[in-house]
Amino acid sequence: MGILSLITGRVGWSGFGSGTTAEQVSTSIDASDRTVIVTGGASGIGLETTRVLALRGAHVIIAARNIKAANEAKQLILSNNEKAKIDVLELDLACLDSVKAFADRFKSLNLPLNILINNAGVMFCPYTLSQDGIEMQFATNHLGHFHLTNLLLDKMKETAATTGIEGRIVNLSSVAHLYTYAQGIRFDKINDKDSYSDKKAYGQSKLANILHANELSRRLKEEGANITVNSVHPGLIMTDLMRHSLWRMRILKVFTYIIWKNVPQGAATTCYVALHPDLKGVTGKYFLDCNEWQASKFATDPELAKKLWDYSHKLVNTIQSS
Repeated sequence: MGILSLITGRVGWSGFGSGTTAEQVSTSIDASDRTVIVTGGASGIGLETTRVLALRGAHVIIAARNIKAANEAKQLILSNNEKAKIDVLELDLACLDSVKAFADRFKSLNLPLNILINNAGVMFCPYTLSQDGIEMQFATNHLGHFHLTNLLLDKMKETAATTGIEGRIVNLSSVAHLYTYAQGIRFDKINDKDSYSDKKAYGQSKLANILHANELSRRLKEEGANITVNSVHPGLIMTDLMRHSLWRMRILKVFTYIIWKNVPQGAATTCYVALHPDLKGVTGKYFLDCNEWQASKFATDPELAKKLWDYSHKLVNTIQSS
């Protein structure tokens, strides 16, 4: 599986592989009793994830920074599926106040919450600090999602308890988690400009996505909560996420075209982990090409996961109290 699947397109134990689309992995699944939040659900694989979940009957909330683009995405989906249930709420993951405001707005709607897909992200951006003063890739890809998940967790627990339907949280990570700084997460140098590497900072944030999923999974299992938490690598897809290194990605694609996916294929693993009944009770795992895969040594280190959790919790509290 894994790299071989990317090259050959063969399927794995799940019956799906790198060539499988989001529609194919969700065929015959009725999600009409699910309410889903998709961060970054207005473009790229987030948009395809939203479209397919709505196609299967789910009520999808697009959480997006660009409300205009999100509403356009909503209308695009409705133009082909007039029965789609989609709402749009503003969310800027790089600003913890915005994350809190989003969570409050969602709770005010008195909707259940079955599935949270932490999909949005930035990639290879030049050194920039977020509104809260945190390196942008770490702030957007990890810290914003960490805070959002914690704010929505009680709602997910309540929904799972009252409906009996298993809640699912899906963190979009990347194979790039293999390429990070020497210590994995640079807790003492998150904002260090002089040693900043756009590639390693991205890898660090994607490693954080897996560690977050693993530690949250452990905590929820200890509580006995009916919620699973997993992370996925969607594959190599040319989307707006690559806008900061578009020319380099295009050159790379010329030489590695055989391992690249289209958007419907890129959204497949997310939809598989979010919806498929075969994954009932499966938690704390990393998926690639719709099959469980072995993450890096850093990503499977429980002590590093605990340390990141404590660090992130303290950082959120520090920012909110300042």
